[in-house]
Order: sequence, then C-alpha cells, then structure tokens
Amino acid sequence: MATINDNYLKLKAGYLFPEIARRVNTFAQANPDAPIIRLGIGDVTEPLPVACRTAMTTAIADMGDRDKFKGYGPEQGYAWLREAIATNDFQARGCAIEPDEIFISDGSKCDCGNILDIFGHDNTIAVTDPVYPVYVDTNVMAGNTGDANDKGEYGGLVYLPITAENDFTAQIPSQKVDLIYLCFPNNPTGATATRAHLQAWVDYAKAHGSIIFFDAAYEAFITDPSLPRSIYEIEGARDCAIEFRSFSKNAGFTGTRCALTVVPKTLTAKAADGSDVELWKLWNRRQSTK
Repeated sequence: MATINDNYLKLKAGYLFPEIARRVNTFAQANPDAPIIRLGIGDVTEPLPVACRTAMTTAIADMGDRDKFKGYGPEQGYAWLREAIATNDFQARGCAIEPDEIFISDGSKCDCGNILDIFGHDNTIAVTDPVYPVYVDTNVMAGNTGDANDKGEYGGLVYLPITAENDFTAQIPSQKVDLIYLCFPNNPTGATATRAHLQAWVDYAKAHGSIIFFDAAYEAFITDPSLPRSIYEIEGARDCAIEFRSFSKNAGFTGTRCALTVVPKTLTAKAADGSDVELWKLWNRRQSTK
C-alpha cells in the first residue's frame, strides 16, 4: 500500500487564510449588519494598469501569428524580462545583480517553499513571530520541524519575536542558525528595516555561514529613500542572501502569477562532504527540471 508524507499530519489546521475567510463568512452570515474589517489575505482592489493590459493583449495577438507565437519559454524566464528587472529594480539602486541571477516564477509564495528543495534537513531555521504562514508550513511539510506545542510553535524552529516591545524589529538570535526568514516591509506587522538593522543581519549571517531568505514582496510600499528596498543594497548581502519579489503588489498581478527570485552566483553552502557548492547552480538546475 502507498504511504503518505507523515509530516503533513503535524499541521494542526488548514492554511491560515482560508480558515480566516471561513470564520469571517460565518460571522457575517450571523451578523449581516456588522461592519467588518478584514484582516485575512490581501487581494488587489484595482484593475491591472494599462501598460500590463496592453502588453497582454499584444502577446495574445502574437500567439495567432506564425512568425511571433511562442511555446515553452526558458525555464529561468525570458532574457528581456530578466534584463529589465536587473536594470530597473536592482542596478538602478546600486545593487550588483545580473540578469542571469534572476529567476522568473509563478509566485513568490511558491518560491518561498520551493527554495527548501536545495537545502538539507539538518539546518537550524529561524522565523519571525508573527510570521507569513508559508515559511512555517512548508518547513513542516518538508520534515524540517518537530511537532507543534500548545501555543502552535513547532519544535526545531527558532522563533524571533516582532512586537511593540522591540519596536517590531527582528532581534538577532544569540545562538547560531543556518536559515533565516526575514520579510521587510513585514507581513503582517508592516514594519520596515533600516540599513543598520539589515547590515547587522548580514554581518551575523556571514559570520555564521547562514543564509537569509529575504522576502521583499512589499518593497514597492517603501517611500522613505533612506530605507533599503532590497537586501542587496547592504554590503556583503550577495554572499549570504536570497531575495524573493512579487509583482502582485506593485502591478496587481495576484491572479496572473508572476514573481522572481534572486540567487547571486557568489552564494555558497556546504555539501555533505564539506565542500562549498554554488547555490546559483543548484537553483538553476532545480528550475530547469521542475
């Protein structure tokens, strides 16, 4: 008989956002006149911009033209898109990111979980608390945690509180951790990180051989020019950080599913034999065979 992945049994409930939606709908039905402030999944409220709609319309028309239609695209994303992202989103802000270090995907939510495919199961993993649930749930399903306690905290994870008491900053742990999930502007608190704060994290990661998973899905909401919008604005980040970005926030792309992950070629981790392995090569291979 076929067997299951028992790690799924550790999940105490369904995915957080559908559960919130079910509870809200139940309350709304019982209280039809109640004004409800919804704090569940944040969907878009505006239609796609003209530039996006025009490009989509042109692309659809091209699919009916024998000289222009396209089949399978490059696994890592079209070169013209990667080049535009490198130039406008990174190099324009002083980040030394090249087009071939950018990987186009069908959503940063997917990549935040898929990135675990290229890492081992013996890493100590740190997550902020509160946290975007995908970070925790994917590690649970991958077998990187123990069971949950009465507070819903999973064994094997290092929780980093983000509260009013610490000004909603992720405090650097006293112990060594290997993989670190950071999200700034933060989901769900909305807090941002200063250059000094991110520099401290980069310095910690480099000192301990750690990898930072930097979720920059909300970078477009930063208006203060003194705040970094990419972790690669921080010195040394190319040697210790992978960045995830999404088009769902700045272009309303929640339904069309388009995002990107940046894996610098200078980024390495240890293989079982103790040798250094370039993570860019592993992610490139993973994307080519997914």
